[in-house]
Amino acid sequence: MSHDVSSPLYAAIDLGSNSFHMLVVRHIDGSVQTMAKIKRKVRLAAGLDENNVLSLEAMQRGWDCLSLFAERLQDIPKENIRIVGTATLRTANNVNEFLVKANQILGHPIEVIPGEEEAATIYKGVAHTSGGMGRRLVVDIGGASTEFIIGEGFEAKALTSLKMGCVTWLERHFKDRQLNTTNFNNAIAAAKQTLEPILKQYCELGWNVCVGASGTVQALQEIMLAQGMDEIITLPKLQRLQKQAMMSAHLEELEIEGLTLERALVFPSGLSILIAIFESFHIEEMTLAGGALREGLVYEMVEGLRQDDIRARTLRSIQRRYQIDQSYAQQVADLASKLLQQCGSSEWVEESQAEMLLCSAAQLHEIGLSIDFKKGGEHSAYLLQNLDLPGYTRAQKYYLGELARRYREQLTSLPEQHALSGTSAKRILRLLRLAVLLSHRRHTELEPEFKLEANGDVLTLTLDAQWLNNNPLTRTELELEANRQTDIGWPLTVIAK
Repeated sequence: MSHDVSSPLYAAIDLGSNSFHMLVVRHIDGSVQTMAKIKRKVRLAAGLDENNVLSLEAMQRGWDCLSLFAERLQDIPKENIRIVGTATLRTANNVNEFLVKANQILGHPIEVIPGEEEAATIYKGVAHTSGGMGRRLVVDIGGASTEFIIGEGFEAKALTSLKMGCVTWLERHFKDRQLNTTNFNNAIAAAKQTLEPILKQYCELGWNVCVGASGTVQALQEIMLAQGMDEIITLPKLQRLQKQAMMSAHLEELEIEGLTLERALVFPSGLSILIAIFESFHIEEMTLAGGALREGLVYEMVEGLRQDDIRARTLRSIQRRYQIDQSYAQQVADLASKLLQQCGSSEWVEESQAEMLLCSAAQLHEIGLSIDFKKGGEHSAYLLQNLDLPGYTRAQKYYLGELARRYREQLTSLPEQHALSGTSAKRILRLLRLAVLLSHRRHTELEPEFKLEANGDVLTLTLDAQWLNNNPLTRTELELEANRQTDIGWPLTVIAK
């Protein structure tokens, strides 16, 4: 079968120690669009004996999985495919026996990559999909290894792969399948001992934010959200989940709200490792990364996607895809930012992310118009909450959607959300609505001069009286907006001067 070499389809396969994963994406509008995610629980690491020989049963599970992946690969150009093996295949003494047959099944070579290369590729996946400024500590707990990276932008400053993972810790510390204090304490203590050689280097380098990647951290976040917690992982939350796990005596009886059956077997061992990491590195909080190893492999193959500002790339891609008026979106963003500065941004909103979310909402608030005008806000909310938005967390996507739902006309209070404090979230919505109203003629030269003053939640907007007389529609809409905000307890006064 012949292929167009410019085909935008790419595939990355990760032969992990716990699961085999396949990611198929399409390169479009300066970003990547996920076309397929295929995952099979292979538990390759469980097939290693004390001599690091991989059992025939474990290899057969791997070959069976790769037979499924092979069907999808035959439609993708070979130069757009990358397949890597990680910790278990690095360790197995009979790895060549597995690889010979695996290569035949796939029709494409498998690279067993060193631990440092795995860590570097994980970091690229995180850097391309997760926002935030400053230095990151990235933690990726796999089946048989855990990777630690400190980096800034796209540059990794420290890379380490340690031989501990949720499958190997399961076999070593929960082999009797007992969920008791002794097993948890032993697993945590062993993890801390494994971490000891890198602690000094990493703590001296330091970091501004901590990001977790892949299955263990994703499973923990899903549990926390299912139980009504926010998406930020903290040590008290991990300890709370440990207590929940110990309410079951045996691993086979484990039931925790939000924990899938697929993940239950390796949950206690992964949780133990993460508790040890939090305690050893004195981590205050961790968020989930948007990507890891597979995403890193894909972004390495796609030229032209290396860029320092991931969110800017995401915004441009979404604007092009949904035909958003980019110049007007920037006008609203600039106006919203100016309103925030006049309120005294650092005093009026608590979080450093607030202005970024305000400007992002301004850039995307009209996305729903690509579907329908009448219910544009509803369509905007649905799209923003369900699209893949690299650089934004799940909580931020939800909040952006709720802002876009309310950017014009009818005003209702925001639902519970976890991107910002309730006070900051409300204040950002108020400014977005004002920015949209003040820019409705869609040209910067037609904007009024204004002054916005904030005294707590009380806002006073002052505009030139002559301008208001010359723009009676805007004057009427501003008066209506003052009534809407005041009626729900957000006082707003418009003054002509």
